[in-house]
Amino acid sequence: MKRKNRGRLFIISAPSGAGKTTLCQNLSSLMPNLRHSVSYTTRRIRHGEVNNRDYTFIKEDVFRRMAGKDEFVEWAEVHGNLYGTSRKRLEAMLNKGIDVILDVDIQGARQIRKKYKNGIYIFILPPSPRALKERLKKRRCNSKEEIQRRLKRAVDEIRDYKKYDYVIINRVLDTALEELKAIIVSEKFRIENTDSLWIEKNFLRRRVQ
Repeated sequence: MKRKNRGRLFIISAPSGAGKTTLCQNLSSLMPNLRHSVSYTTRRIRHGEVNNRDYTFIKEDVFRRMAGKDEFVEWAEVHGNLYGTSRKRLEAMLNKGIDVILDVDIQGARQIRKKYKNGIYIFILPPSPRALKERLKKRRCNSKEEIQRRLKRAVDEIRDYKKYDYVIINRVLDTALEELKAIIVSEKFRIENTDSLWIEKNFLRRRVQ
């Protein structure tokens, strides 16, 4: 039985430090028809990051020029930096039948929800506020003041969790990865993704011998 040709869109949000980017990257490497859409950002590249793998790093004037031309499906300023999802990149993958996973903040998810009502929205939570703080500390580029700003923002972001279809608590990376994978797989078999013509032709219009 064939499935519908257009790819499905999975939108992942989480407070900074909850591990959503790591989950998205690991998952896309495990599932052959799932791609992690790489966002554009104006922030500085961190140690260990690779351009066009983790993000596409660009200057602020270039970003704002792209935003002015409506080249982003969503974009927002987060912690003083700009982030955006390329409309061209996203539509190219979906039109090829590729499932796409986006990791965006709640501002981005709100924008995407207006344009992609059939998207699947997933929220990632850390196991506790203390665990979130420890994860942010491990990012050595974060000062004490920056950590406090991110923790305060996390509370505001978590208030939006009821607007999502699924919630995963990222206690152990491998477990959260399996839970996220289960959601992706199960969504493939929803009735709206089924080829009803195939069922009609093979079962409902054919006399059983």
